[in-house]
Amino acid sequence: MLNTETPNAEHTSLDQYATSQLVGAFVDDQLNAVKAVQAAAPAIAQAVDAAAPRIGAGGRLIYAGAGTSGRLGLLDSVELYPTFSWPHERAIAVLAGGAEALYRAVEGAEDSRERGAADIANLALTANDVVLVLAASGTTPYAIGAIEAAKQRGALTIGISNNPGAPVTAAAEIGITLDTGAEIISGSTRLKAGTAQKITLNTFSSALMVKLNKVYGNLMVDVKPTNKKLIARTIRLTMLATGCDEAQASTTLQSCSYHVKTAIVAIKRGESVDAAIARLASNQGSVAASLADGSVDHGQGGK
Repeated sequence: MLNTETPNAEHTSLDQYATSQLVGAFVDDQLNAVKAVQAAAPAIAQAVDAAAPRIGAGGRLIYAGAGTSGRLGLLDSVELYPTFSWPHERAIAVLAGGAEALYRAVEGAEDSRERGAADIANLALTANDVVLVLAASGTTPYAIGAIEAAKQRGALTIGISNNPGAPVTAAAEIGITLDTGAEIISGSTRLKAGTAQKITLNTFSSALMVKLNKVYGNLMVDVKPTNKKLIARTIRLTMLATGCDEAQASTTLQSCSYHVKTAIVAIKRGESVDAAIARLASNQGSVAASLADGSVDHGQGGK
């Protein structure tokens, strides 16, 4: 029996627990999700290092899965745009059962190996694409079909499962095993198995974005300001990074469509927004490298 399906021996009287004991059991068990991810940290680091050059060369992040795993992949793909200005077309998620499966279970959708392969085939993969396939059990036919199709097309494949020796991790070029063990409610992998997957995706994609120069220090300087809250965040970030006052931060940001990276370089180097844009482009978008760049701007300075 799979670890994720094994009845939990510690909570055989769960239905008899008082509310405080019941809540405590669920909360405490989540700590095991963290421990599972910690044990898998070397594999996650390997995945980041393998993915970075491919994504840096123009590849896409593609997530595939069924049920909770598929929805978690979709969540990670969607959040990369507002957090890191990552293009929507370069973070794609496919889910067993399609869009309908976001809101309700689509019976039998995860059982089709052919559907998983077809969903991946429809994406016209290249060797620079990175395909993350998630399945708590690691045996889901849809996930196996997806990972096999991705491998056939030369993409980097990363399999994420919650059971040791699972087919999904064995089939992938890089396997990440999150051995979370038995769930408090037997087989309900939306619990700590899902938590471990979420932590892993957060860690993988965030580390990858740092590698791609989307962060300066630990500041989120490639944020996409799509609302008032995020516009205010761009002003705070610029002030933190440069030490300038709010007026200068706001004026400079307005002149560069609220691109924090550009504003930081323009303010700290005392050069034009256009010069800052060019300097960032020549330094692969790295703020640190742009600030250390010894070339001289002959523009109009500070405007």
